[in-house]
Amino acid sequence: MPALAIILGAFASFGGFLFGYDTGYISGCKEMEHFLQSYGDLQPDGTYILSSGTDSLITSILSAGTFVGSLFASTIGDWIGRRMGVVVYLVVFCVGVALQTAAKGNVGTFAAGRVLAGLGVGGTSCLVPIYQAECAPKKIRGIIVSAYQFFITFGLLIAAVVVNGTKNHSGASSYRIPIALQFIWAAILAVGMFILPESPRWLVLKGRTADAKRSLSRLLGAEEEGPDVTAQLDEIEGNLEHERQSGGGTWADCFRQGETKNFQRVATGCIFQALTQLSGINFIFYYGTTFFRHSGISDPFLITIATNVVNVGMTIPGMILTDYLGRRPMVMYGAFGMAVCQIIVAAVGVSISVDNAAGQKVLVAFVCIFIAHFASCYGPLSWVITSELYPYNIRTKGMSLSTASNWLFNFAIGYATPYLVNTGPGNAGLQSNVFWIWGGCCALGVVFAYFMIPETKQLSLEQVDLIYRHSTPRKSVAYRKKIINDNIVEGTTARRLSTYSLGGAEKKASQEVKVESV
Repeated sequence: MPALAIILGAFASFGGFLFGYDTGYISGCKEMEHFLQSYGDLQPDGTYILSSGTDSLITSILSAGTFVGSLFASTIGDWIGRRMGVVVYLVVFCVGVALQTAAKGNVGTFAAGRVLAGLGVGGTSCLVPIYQAECAPKKIRGIIVSAYQFFITFGLLIAAVVVNGTKNHSGASSYRIPIALQFIWAAILAVGMFILPESPRWLVLKGRTADAKRSLSRLLGAEEEGPDVTAQLDEIEGNLEHERQSGGGTWADCFRQGETKNFQRVATGCIFQALTQLSGINFIFYYGTTFFRHSGISDPFLITIATNVVNVGMTIPGMILTDYLGRRPMVMYGAFGMAVCQIIVAAVGVSISVDNAAGQKVLVAFVCIFIAHFASCYGPLSWVITSELYPYNIRTKGMSLSTASNWLFNFAIGYATPYLVNTGPGNAGLQSNVFWIWGGCCALGVVFAYFMIPETKQLSLEQVDLIYRHSTPRKSVAYRKKIINDNIVEGTTARRLSTYSLGGAEKKASQEVKVESV
């Protein structure tokens, strides 16, 4: 494995750390005494609480910013490149962090900071997986892109640890320290972006062939004029030329079907990201501390740390297995396992009292098992699969739409959850019954994966395109084997005349297939 591939996975994936940390710290901060005094409402008994409106605004407004940031990421990433696009979004992110740190109890200023931080997180959440997918060798692309999810979980864990460590500080420093630490995380990612090469596929798209060759040379650890670099550059250029002949790369092209099945790809990415949010995972990390406290658990902060440890630990086997077990079986198994856990949590939650210690342990156990299934399957694969789906001409636009779908549902869930869960006037009072909703959505995920998720493990991005042109997701396992078997000789260009069955009819396709050397 080229050394730069490891560096690529580590530095670029730090964009996920921003995502995870920014998502994770708010749950604990909202339970801090000084945060409640600054942003809550004084009650007759002398305590402070956040109203459902303030709670929803502070929690969910980040996702409104991330939605907009991810949509504009396509324009910025295509204009100035994947690397510099990330740097631009980091500057916006830091402005948002500064506003949150300096808010001093002003909900409007704090919310504005959350929006700007969201713009930065949304942009990086779109561009970083694209950058990783376009630069990573195909045999380890799954583990490199899924490292983004690992850093999301690591960010969530560090946020929980930091919040637990500062919750008893006197004054506003208890919540300002966790917020201000985000400057450090942004600086680490910025340094990485300046060290790493630009995406060779973006450079080819811009006609900068010489720069693309140098980038490939660094990524592959090979000579610029060597056969490995030449073969991969030929493949990228050949596929790009074929796509240009097939049509343009406008926003409208994202919703046209045609030979390349663009609409199917975009729909798959958007629905998959939406189902990721509807699994209920961010209910645990946005509102977990509050939920566990209301369930009668004595130290909800420590339980939150425990769930984050499970999240981090179980992401590692998911990263490793995605390039071996494959995308389809892992997504289907993960959705099934999550559905079972959510239904059990719902059933237990509505049938026990807050004084039932055994019931509380069952509740926490199955929440952790749910997180384990999400972390090892849905979490990493949501980024791996969506980063692989799209052809060159709509790649950033397709990824922008799918990431925006993630953040749109993130916002909707974050905003609606207090009203769904809390009791009292104007609230639905579902409490633990909300887990029935998450369980039903996870069950739908099994059906969705069977019909819509193709098997793409260890294929180049150019070979993934063949899956959509000549096969279907349900038949992709067999067609993937055919692609690999027809391309045994590495570093060469072979004329392939293949016969394949689609919809029961035998068709022939003559196509030039260049083979990646990594």
